[in-house]
Amino acid sequence: MPRSTALITGASRGIGAAIARGLARDGIRLVGIHYGHDRAAAEDTATRIRAGGATPVLIQADLARGAAAAAQVAAQWKDAVALHGHTGTDVLVSNAGINGAQSIGQLDTATYDRVLAVNLAAPTFLLHHLTDHLNDNGRVVAISTGYTRIAAPTHIAYTASKAGLEGVIRAVAPELAKRGITANSVAPGVVDTDINADWIDAPGAREHAESLSAFGRLGTSEDIADVVRYLAGDGGRWITGQTIDATGGTRL
Repeated sequence: MPRSTALITGASRGIGAAIARGLARDGIRLVGIHYGHDRAAAEDTATRIRAGGATPVLIQADLARGAAAAAQVAAQWKDAVALHGHTGTDVLVSNAGINGAQSIGQLDTATYDRVLAVNLAAPTFLLHHLTDHLNDNGRVVAISTGYTRIAAPTHIAYTASKAGLEGVIRAVAPELAKRGITANSVAPGVVDTDINADWIDAPGAREHAESLSAFGRLGTSEDIADVVRYLAGDGGRWITGQTIDATGGTRL
């Protein structure tokens, strides 16, 4: 079934950019590229999408504002869809996230509140504002983390936020299924992207992370994007309310 519109949060770099490019290759014609601060990176993603024949729409919002930012993104996206002659949202991917790496002893309220705003409140309220805009047989995908399965003592707030997001996706799946819409989460392992830059290059950290995967390497943005593309396509029609482990066999 042809799908023509997709909104991806955090699509300027890393996993989000790879998802945006992949969905454009799969035939999505209007691609919403939400970004937080890096306009140049968002423009680069837009250029690549445009070269593939799709139309990019850049939407800037700081998701640390949580529900308010979600309302802003939803409104701008709805306006863009109408402006470009499309109807509704076929694919919604909530990818944007921050890790706020802290142990329980290091945890502070400002970091906790910011991580929960970006990773949980914003995607939850974005889905709230776009539920009626989703087309029948649409697709909702949230990017979670393998840390909801594997203990990560250094990522307390991050794990809490992503576990909550998985719960939201599971909770809404039965309602959305009445219109043929699937809702799933994808849980990456350690991926070599900017979100891990604050710790992955510490002495021994990269080597340790690589050793955890059955494949002996870090994940790539494309590894995760390909799982999202599957869920967003016709092949994912019978999968809903699930968290797909995309950790590369970490700690099997």
